[in-house]
Amino acid sequence: MEELQGGREGQIYRSYDKVYRPSGFWSQSIHKLFAHLKSEQFEFAPESLGFDSSGYEILSYVSGEVYNYPLVGAVSTSEALCSAATLLRQYHDATVSFVQSEQCNDLRWLLPAREPQEVICHGDYAPYNVTLNGNKVVGIFDFDTAHPAPRIWDAAYAVYCWAPFKTNPYDSLGDLTEQSIRAKQFCDSYGLLHEDRVQLVDVIISRVQALVDFMHDEAAKGNEAFIVNIKDGHHLAYIADIEYLKRNKEEITDSLVQTTCT
Repeated sequence: MEELQGGREGQIYRSYDKVYRPSGFWSQSIHKLFAHLKSEQFEFAPESLGFDSSGYEILSYVSGEVYNYPLVGAVSTSEALCSAATLLRQYHDATVSFVQSEQCNDLRWLLPAREPQEVICHGDYAPYNVTLNGNKVVGIFDFDTAHPAPRIWDAAYAVYCWAPFKTNPYDSLGDLTEQSIRAKQFCDSYGLLHEDRVQLVDVIISRVQALVDFMHDEAAKGNEAFIVNIKDGHHLAYIADIEYLKRNKEEITDSLVQTTCT
């Protein structure tokens, strides 16, 4: 088997067109989501192929080129940015009937559901969780953090990751003006409403703070991966980003709500 690179070193493998990943208490819910997406003819996410005897989940392989930070090459282009936003909107729309169905009522998720439950958020719609064909985003993977929540909750984190509003030199791309332009392009391609754009920076701040809180909570529960993350100061980058967003909220929001001339 081929080991796939990602957040869980030595745990995710590919064999031909199948991917084997460790499962969690939330995995059954994700597989029901995949079955729904297939019924909706949404073909850009993995297909559920069940579980093996060792407790690994089996998924279809999502083909395409993969990237990570720093954003260079195809993933840094406006085409990739806009196609990512368009695909996120298509994914959200495909989940509406699922989150409204009775089968969704008793499902368990890694992250807590949030009201209003409008869609199933991906939860980590970042450049490292999509595949590209050339400059176009053509696939989504790693749905472990999927959970019911408002559209804007997912869109906010996506904008944060794709603009990206990050202060670490390794993760950043361009200055505040360029980041704000990219954020608006994402919102335009997604079709985010004006009233959502007005509050988007505040939602991004809340979403990133929720991530920091989750890291601390998991570390307190004895989760070794998060204990190491906290010890290494990974959470400090998110805290710095929150302060960056707070300082520049007005300028970013002005860019997001600006009317595009045609």
